[in-house]
Parts: sequence; C-alpha cells; structure tokens
Amino acid sequence: MTHPPFGAAIFGCDGPCLSADERAFFAEANPFGFILFDRNLVDSDQIRALTADLRQTVGRNAPVLIDQEGGRVQRLRAPLATDWLPPFDHVEKLGQDAIQGMRLRYHIIARELRSLGIDANCAPMLDIARPQTHSFLRNRCYGSDVDAVVKIGRAVVEGHVSGGVFPVIKHIPGHGLAQMDSHLELPRIDADGDVLDSTDFAAFRPFADCAMGMTAHLVYAAFGETGPATTSPAMIRRIREDIGFHGLLMTDDISMQALTGTVPDRAEASILAGCDVVLHCNGDLHERIAVMDRISTMSTASQSRADAAIASRPEVEDVDIATLRAMLAQLEQGRGA
Repeated sequence: MTHPPFGAAIFGCDGPCLSADERAFFAEANPFGFILFDRNLVDSDQIRALTADLRQTVGRNAPVLIDQEGGRVQRLRAPLATDWLPPFDHVEKLGQDAIQGMRLRYHIIARELRSLGIDANCAPMLDIARPQTHSFLRNRCYGSDVDAVVKIGRAVVEGHVSGGVFPVIKHIPGHGLAQMDSHLELPRIDADGDVLDSTDFAAFRPFADCAMGMTAHLVYAAFGETGPATTSPAMIRRIREDIGFHGLLMTDDISMQALTGTVPDRAEASILAGCDVVLHCNGDLHERIAVMDRISTMSTASQSRADAAIASRPEVEDVDIATLRAMLAQLEQGRGA
C-alpha cells in the first residue's frame, strides 16, 4: 500500500454542495467512498460538481455510490435519468428476453450514472422473492427461485460493468424471507439452516467474484443468532467462508432501526464483527465525526480488499446509449432477436 489507509466508512453529505466543515472532515477522515441521496441531487451540473468536490476532499478517485435500482428505489429520476418499472415487474414484462433486457437496463443505468460522476450502484439485489416477502422488498427482487435470481443478477452485474460502474451485491446473505422492514425494525428469519443454505445463501455464491457487497440487517435464528448479521462475527464468517465472498463488505445503512444502540455503537460493532466498511447514509456531521472516532481506518485485510476493489474499476464500453435504449425498446415490444 503506497497511500494513507482509507477510513473504514462510506459517508453521505448534507446537501447539494459541501460546507467548509464537511470538506475539512472528509479530508481528515479519508473515507473509502461517498453515497448520494435525494437531498444531494438538483441538476446535472450540480451533481457533477458535487462528485468532483467529494473526490477532491480525499485527493483521489474515490467511489461515489447511489441506490439506482430503478422503480421505487431510484434516487435519480427524469429528467436526470430514465424512470423504470420495479425490477420484478420489468422481468415479467420482458418474459423470455429478461436476461438480455435486464443487462441492457443496467447498462443504461450505469451510463447515466457515470455521466454524472457516480461510479458505484447498490445493485444487484439478489434476494429471493416469496409470497410473504415484505412489500418494501418484493418488487425489487428479480425472481422467486435461485436459478432466476442468479441468471438475472449476473445480467445486472454485466450491465453495470459494461457501463463502467461498480455493482454492489446485496443484501448478503439474503433478505427475501423477511416479513418486516429493516428500516423500522429487526426482521427474524426462522427458516432451517439447510433451507437457507440451498436457497437464499446459494443465490450469492455465484457472485463471490464481485468487488463489493452489502450485508443484511436480519437475525438468522437457525444458527443460534439473536442479533443482526451485520454485527455478528459468526454470520460475517459465514458470508466469507460458506458463501465465499471475499470482496469489500460494507454494512447496509447503519441508520436503520433494525440495529440498536447509538449510531457510533452500531458502526463499531459492525467493524468488530468483520465488515470492512460502515455505510453511514443519514445523520449530521457531528454524528459522522462520532462514527469516525470509533471506527478509524481500515484493518490491513480490509485495506487489501479495498485496494483490490479499486483496481477492478470497470471501464465504459464504447457503445451509444441511444442504441442501448432502442435495443431494450425492441425487447419490451416483443421484437427481440
């Protein structure tokens, strides 16, 4: 490593431009990356200026993330970006052309993000939809069985990479059985361990080669757990060893109420459990400072994974975005090749 160690965090910022205090904090904290939300997005020129400013604070081409699944969860909407059906609905509409169509969809999304200076997207979502899956999640899924989720998920990864954007696989090791919204409360999964291993966990194994992944704030009771996977050393070990994911592992947003204790407590517990990076999406500058005081810089192992992720940054393929849109429109109208 020939650079200062990264801070073990991905931070949001307060608004459409950085304050002097935020600039100073980011320069000192040197977070691995940043994440944008509605409060940060006004117009194209402003977003490009903000992403450039964020990177300037740390003096490097730090990843800038966003949630742009398409549908209910997409921070950028028309005219800044294409408005999309929820993924589950789009897969159904595309029918037999779903794999090709979803690859095109996320290639277009990636190109739109890169044009604004954003180079990481919190997708694909590899959770398996069930009839009982909570409504906040169900139509964000790609299918109702492992095979469908893996095939569409791989297409989503390929689309991102073709468009020059890091995919961030989520929510490891699987959120599809949740019947509660983890933004508000802690879901408990009571399914048998063998069932989880052959379904929810199995959907993530083919993506062990991805550079970045995100944990799930869920309790998996089959393994004797009483707290969420994000802060469980045993569950993080299962993600690493049983699922085989060795990329950079970030938490889901530690502001979510599935976690207990203060936000700095949550951050520290996540790092101690084995997460590489804390994802801190909300909260003010004082809270970010408190989080950084508790988690500090990455461990040697985490820094290695972070460096490997950065080294795998994808390049944009030389294809016209209008061509991609026309190809997708043909598939949606049932005229695919």
